[in-house]
Amino acid sequence: MGVVLNFTFASIRTRVEEGVLFATLDSGPLNLLGVDLVRDLVSLVDALYDDPGEVRVLVVDSASPEYFSAHVDLAAVPQYTAQAAKAGGPGDASLGMFLYKLARVPVITIAKVRGRARGGGNELALACDMIFAARENALFGQFESGTGAMPGAGGVQHLTRRLGRARAIEAIASADDFDADLAESYGWINRAVPDAELDGFVERLATRIAGFPPEGVKAAKRAVNDLTLADPTQVRSDAVTFQSLIALPETRERLDHLASRGLQTPGELERDLGRAVAEFRH
Repeated sequence: MGVVLNFTFASIRTRVEEGVLFATLDSGPLNLLGVDLVRDLVSLVDALYDDPGEVRVLVVDSASPEYFSAHVDLAAVPQYTAQAAKAGGPGDASLGMFLYKLARVPVITIAKVRGRARGGGNELALACDMIFAARENALFGQFESGTGAMPGAGGVQHLTRRLGRARAIEAIASADDFDADLAESYGWINRAVPDAELDGFVERLATRIAGFPPEGVKAAKRAVNDLTLADPTQVRSDAVTFQSLIALPETRERLDHLASRGLQTPGELERDLGRAVAEFRH
């Protein structure tokens, strides 16, 4: 298969080889899901819906060795939401509904995770069909409960279906970090792979799938999605709840406290956010 698509984005590096589109998130050291990154992700997904050409598989990874994506840009929620809204119709102005669209994109999608994937960054990975992670350094978490909010972009829906009720409540209510081995054992991700083997493993799998006749693969994905994905009304409801919770005074107080200690900047707090959210004191 030849290179047929030539995407150019400010915050995503891309290349196409043998039917596989490799998309590397490159939006600062934390890869926050903010205006630029959401805008470019929307454009990429829209292009795959319009005409994927010879692209059969999308692999999403990160240019940062420490962060797949730290979380959404909490200082620009209305702005990135406006970008996400461009992916849907009326009533779908949320990151969750954009990621719901990503989950149904007519190619196979694989998240290759090194470093931290928390909050919206974890929800981005969960919207992909498969997640493979570096055993030595990948961390996953939904930290929102630690601030007084809840996952609003599909985390509740995906984790409940993947982990089951009890483990999903543990993951969401604890707001803690899960390393790759534990995430694998819980069913959060497909596999934890040694870091040195991760690139080769994912590339071989993606190229293998890309070499199959596409209609059968697409039909299988549609059938599995129809059986497993949440109804869009549930995703919309989570988004509305998230928006209301982050406006509460107690949530704002906790977020302001975290911001004063280094939230959304490279440093110790972001590296150990699962611990930091449990240390708030009035």
